[in-house]
Amino acid sequence: MLEAVPNVSEGRNDAAVGAIGDAFASAARLLDVHSDPDHNRSVFTLAAEREALETSLLAGIARARELIDLRLHEGVHPRVGAADVVPLVPLAGGSMVEAESAALAVAEAVGRDLGLPVFLYGEIGRGRRPAFFRRGGLPELRRRMASHELVPEFGSLDADLRSGVVLVGARPPLVAYNVELATDDPGVARDVAAAIRESSGGLPGVQAIGLSLPRSRRIQVSMNVLDLERSPLHEVVRRVEVEARARGVEAAGGELVGLVPQRVLDAAASAGVRLPGVDEAHVLERRLGL
Repeated sequence: MLEAVPNVSEGRNDAAVGAIGDAFASAARLLDVHSDPDHNRSVFTLAAEREALETSLLAGIARARELIDLRLHEGVHPRVGAADVVPLVPLAGGSMVEAESAALAVAEAVGRDLGLPVFLYGEIGRGRRPAFFRRGGLPELRRRMASHELVPEFGSLDADLRSGVVLVGARPPLVAYNVELATDDPGVARDVAAAIRESSGGLPGVQAIGLSLPRSRRIQVSMNVLDLERSPLHEVVRRVEVEARARGVEAAGGELVGLVPQRVLDAAASAGVRLPGVDEAHVLERRLGL
């Protein structure tokens, strides 16, 4: 089996999110759906054998294209597509080679059958990350495509403003986790994010941005922890708390996006660290019945 974690640019319209989820579940197991109206984004966690997963991903991406209009979209999360990013992930005992092969097959099918421009990222995309394509948003990406600075690997050479592009990749398991800060100053969250992310000298394998969430009136450090061996989630959370306190601010809660491997909870328990918003109900292996 393989896992897929497609992210779509809709987190406010429950009917649309439900319809897209139904499409993703057409041949795969839909393990989790996480929607956020401030990010205006939904993250679906799927698992299936390769052929079934590819079928479900194509159906879900097609439904997202049908129901989401990026011209009307607003939200704090960077995005360049209605079906913005589609990572495939090997489950326990699986191989990255299989995930990469499946990701390439999905990318080719999306380009061929749906006509959407597809860019590859991660190991199958010369190490480029989604942020490389999202820089400046969809208008800037369209300019880079028009100048032939960037050429999609599959599908149309042009991206329309309604549906944008699809970013497809393969990656090891990661954890998406947000820490809320007890402040109304988004600058604190941006400073904390800069202190902890790898790209600015922080923790290895950590991506982080500071966000102001206007609908819920929260200030948030939004993170992807890409390397759970070198940067266990509980250590990342502790570092956020330390950096926030150094700026006179306390952490006020945590939010998990999607699911976590059991080893994340085990490591936190061994270290005596509580992970707000994470419990046994969010463990991937439990959802799979393993």
